[in-house]
Amino acid sequence: MSGSRMMRAIRVSEFGAPSVLRLCSDVPVPQPGHRQVLIRVRACGVNPVETYIRSGSYARKPTLPYTPGSDVAGVVDAVGEGVTALKAGDRVFTTATQSGGYAEYAVAADDCVHKLPDALDFTQGAAIGIPYFTAYRALVHKAHAKAGETVLIHGASGGVGVAACQLSRALGLRVLGTAGTPEGMKLALGKGAHCAFNHREEGYTDRIMEATDGRGMDVIVEMLSNVNLGKDLQLLAHGGRVTVVGSRGSIEVNPRDTMAKESSIIGVSLFSSTPEEKRECAALLFAGMEAGWLRPVVGPQYPLEKAAQAHHDIIESPGASGKIVLTM
Repeated sequence: MSGSRMMRAIRVSEFGAPSVLRLCSDVPVPQPGHRQVLIRVRACGVNPVETYIRSGSYARKPTLPYTPGSDVAGVVDAVGEGVTALKAGDRVFTTATQSGGYAEYAVAADDCVHKLPDALDFTQGAAIGIPYFTAYRALVHKAHAKAGETVLIHGASGGVGVAACQLSRALGLRVLGTAGTPEGMKLALGKGAHCAFNHREEGYTDRIMEATDGRGMDVIVEMLSNVNLGKDLQLLAHGGRVTVVGSRGSIEVNPRDTMAKESSIIGVSLFSSTPEEKRECAALLFAGMEAGWLRPVVGPQYPLEKAAQAHHDIIESPGASGKIVLTM
């Protein structure tokens, strides 16, 4: 029985710095219950939200101890009662787990498990979940972006940023992206951005406005709102929308900047998605994988025992270049 097996997993027993991520080698392998799937994990994506949860600063706090991680890719080991769409041996990726993904095995609800096409490897599969579902929610469900509009992806070289570039191009948008390094700008251009700007350079917002002939942006996907939101409001066209995907603190903005342009600031929370919204997004993403335009970019890879280093680097790195992934 799977319950008698042991596995390696990261366990968090207290909230705090990355050092609270501890590797344990005697964690029981979970068993799949009704409509659950047990996955032999080959890779797990690392998302910024997992660092906020680990630090104790996030609104949602798991019960201690816990194993972080939602975006795993691997092979189905076993399925619980009531699972009909998946079987042992299937290559899959997840959008959430119930036992935690920083582990050699993970249990997930069957509606959070999706088949991984052979064209994508497991590290790419681990880069799909939160980034692509968040990008789709921001662009489609929240900003209601339409073909022909112009979008600025503020932080286009990270996991969500690359996803937003690819999705925006597929949706028929004109795509502008920012990154913090020349390598990041090159990555954004290679993954769908029509123009890229270095957000560390003086006057880069002026160049963004010039690229729109002074009209401004219809949609902005914002990864670091506590730094950029004030500038974003000035970059918007009339009726423009800023979707807040990430923020690491507070910021003071002038509400008048929203008045003349009748612009909107819209928060994005993937956890608020309805089952219908998740199915819609999954259908479009699978079509993108089949067609070939959905190709996650994997950045630095770390072995499971280096999870603490991965948490440090995802926050402190000078510029993102693809998705940080743990490998098993």
